[in-house]
Amino acid sequence: MNPRRKQRLAVVGIIVALVAGAIGLMLFALNDSIDLFYTPSEIIEGKNGQKPQVGQRLRIGGMVVPGSVSRDSQSLAVRFDLIDTGPTVTVTYNGILPDLFREGQGIVATGVLSAEGQIKAQEVLAKHDEEYMPPELAEKMKGIKHVNPNNASQNGSGEG
Repeated sequence: MNPRRKQRLAVVGIIVALVAGAIGLMLFALNDSIDLFYTPSEIIEGKNGQKPQVGQRLRIGGMVVPGSVSRDSQSLAVRFDLIDTGPTVTVTYNGILPDLFREGQGIVATGVLSAEGQIKAQEVLAKHDEEYMPPELAEKMKGIKHVNPNNASQNGSGEG
């Protein structure tokens, strides 16, 4: 190989290394601002073998459990449970909720995992169309009937 080709190959190699390094540094810098989407089951059981860490910023989507919404009469603070196909997660939010927010409604909340199974939300969004459900969640919820814990204990049969 002649010296000119060696020199060009070295320059191309250095450029590729610099570009790869720049991309790696950008991804590292953006790591804190990436919001990963989780369902309540994935927060409790883990997603791809990893559970989110306390303090991690994330987005969670699920259905508001009927009877779980409690509002503070002195402030805008609200607390409610979310469910998908398994365990529930408690969400606390201090602010004005969307007009479409109600029990049994699908919502997406952005916030921080404050303790295991508890989210402190900075933003709550309610879905617009009652018929729409993300395909992944629709697939998981096929054939699953959610039982209201209050009704299950009253009639003793576990049927809601």
